[in-house]
Amino acid sequence: MRMPKAIALLVCTVAVATTATACSGATTPRSSGKGTGPAYRVTPTSPPAKGRLDSITWSLYAEPYTLDYALAYDYPPNTVLANVCEQLLRVTPDMKIEPGLAVKYAQPNPKTLVYTLRPGVKFHDGTTMTADDVVASLKRHMNPATGSPWASAFKNVDAIEKTGPLEVTIRLSNPDTLFNELMAASPGTVESAAFLAKAGKDYGGPKGKVDCTGPYSLADWAQGDSITLKKHAAYWDTSLAPKTDKVTFTFIEDPAARSNAFLSGTADGGYMVPSSSLAQLRSSGKGTVLFGPNTAAADLAVLDFKGTLGDLRVRRALSMALDRKNIIKAAAGGIGIPAKAPAARGAWALAPEKTAGYFDALPEPVYDLAAAKKLVAEAGAKGRKVTIATSSLAPEVSVVANAVQAAGRQIGLDVQLKAVSPDAYSSIFVDPNARHGLDLVITNGYDNTPDPLEFYQYLRTGDFGNYGNWSDAAYDAAFDRANAEPDPAARADLTAKLQRIAMDQLPIIPLYEAPYSVFLGNRITGAATGIAQLYYPWAATIGAAKP
Repeated sequence: MRMPKAIALLVCTVAVATTATACSGATTPRSSGKGTGPAYRVTPTSPPAKGRLDSITWSLYAEPYTLDYALAYDYPPNTVLANVCEQLLRVTPDMKIEPGLAVKYAQPNPKTLVYTLRPGVKFHDGTTMTADDVVASLKRHMNPATGSPWASAFKNVDAIEKTGPLEVTIRLSNPDTLFNELMAASPGTVESAAFLAKAGKDYGGPKGKVDCTGPYSLADWAQGDSITLKKHAAYWDTSLAPKTDKVTFTFIEDPAARSNAFLSGTADGGYMVPSSSLAQLRSSGKGTVLFGPNTAAADLAVLDFKGTLGDLRVRRALSMALDRKNIIKAAAGGIGIPAKAPAARGAWALAPEKTAGYFDALPEPVYDLAAAKKLVAEAGAKGRKVTIATSSLAPEVSVVANAVQAAGRQIGLDVQLKAVSPDAYSSIFVDPNARHGLDLVITNGYDNTPDPLEFYQYLRTGDFGNYGNWSDAAYDAAFDRANAEPDPAARADLTAKLQRIAMDQLPIIPLYEAPYSVFLGNRITGAATGIAQLYYPWAATIGAAKP
């Protein structure tokens, strides 16, 4: 799911299945008209490049806090690293998993995975990738000293062993389908073992740099200003040989300033377009706003089950008091639909033909202030305090927080806003101490892989992404059954049961879904448009829009 990743602008987030048969809700093209919202169409890629470029400038909404793959848990670092570091497997723009640095894998039994590595792959320093590099890279997540937020992905791993010059065997204590799928995300990243040892504690920072295998290498990190990547001439995948020689990332936190950078051409493009500027950018003539596949949904994560929201009736009441359609207008530029579940439709790419049925079986979100007020009274919660975090990180955060405050007060709850800095807001997702005194946080919950089970693992008892320490024995047992099921269709059915439990108990209150977004200035094209850009080398395909 990846609710973890800071919040990443609730901009245009979520919902996009990968095939036409699965398209629904925020995934489908919308025609303009009364009640339908602005017109948009979802595609996994932009038109292919027609020529080469010397350089492009790409806008990030914040500076990465690290380029250490083991700590990368948010959009800015992963957006950069997608072009620099690679995984054993690869997520494609249409949300499929294919071979990456591993040419194949085998599973001789449910508790053993054997990866055969691609021969002749060069790190940016010119050395050749071996099984030793894979073992060292994966084991870092399991070392408590690393502090990897991905450590929970390795909870069932007993051993990671080199079983040949280009072979790595992983032995599990329990069957774990998700572990293999996450080899296409940060947990499966391969770094040079020698470079890790040499860089030490500076690894992944402006001083320590990184040394991976991707189509671009890290040329410079001018802290507070920019990150520059240069083309890796010895890149193994000739089909993704970069069409642009240099990529410079600039950091613009203010949404208006970021939009102005797009309009002025000082930034050629950027993902997660500020929703407040969508209409202006789409009509500007300075470039194109495209919408792509997304696995995310805007949600409210409950952080304290010992407080006011510990009573299920209060959680249900707050959900019923939310006017999601107006929230979408104010927070997502009108592009999106009310969410029926914590994990978006786009997170169900594992079995897209079944997605519509799963979601049709869920009730539509109810907006009923009278019934909500009655539930609050029954729970004896009238006048009780609920604190929600808000931040200047993105306009959408304050828009949603204010909407939650207004809804809560209408039904008798004393909803208080706690303003925190952008950095402090991000800390809520990685530091339990940062959650003290908070009942709710606005999240952007998403999957890194096409499997919706990834999202629902974060509600399992004790998982890193279970921010409020919610615990339900029936849920945990259902998760374990799903994670041991190798057949994708059967696993999707089992995951649908988790979805129903989550909606019944509401440890997360769903808000809305919307597609991913990217702005491409008139001189460039070729970018992947969807959330797969967090791991797919999207910059390699960008080139000139004209021959």
